[in-house]
Amino acid sequence: MGFYFGGFDLMFTLVFCLVFGLIVFRIVQGISTWNKNNHSPRLTVEAIITGKRQEVHHHHSADNTAMHTSTSHYVTFQVESGDRMELYVPGSEYGMLAEGDRGRLTFQGTRYLGFERL
Repeated sequence: MGFYFGGFDLMFTLVFCLVFGLIVFRIVQGISTWNKNNHSPRLTVEAIITGKRQEVHHHHSADNTAMHTSTSHYVTFQVESGDRMELYVPGSEYGMLAEGDRGRLTFQGTRYLGFERL
C-alpha cells in the first residue's frame, strides 16, 4: 500500500505549513530588526513633526466570545535634510506630541527614543 493524501489531508498540510512558515518568517524578521536597531548608532537630530496616525487592531478569541483591541501609534518626523521617517511611539508619548512641534528627536535605527521640544 502506498502513502495517500486525501484532498482534506493535503489541504490541511499545506495550510499548516504556510501558517507555520509565516510565523517563523515574522519571528526571524522581528529578531533581525531588533538586532539591526541595537547595532545602529543613537542619533539626536533637529526635527519637526509632520504627521501622526493610529492603527487599531481587533483580536477575536477562537470561539468569538471575547474581543481585544490594541492601538499602535506612529509619528512622522522630518529632519533638517528634508528626509522623513515614521516611527512607532508609545501611547503615553503620542498624546503629548502635535503636528508642527519642533525639537530634538533621538532614535536608534527604527526605534524611537524620545523627542524634546525646543
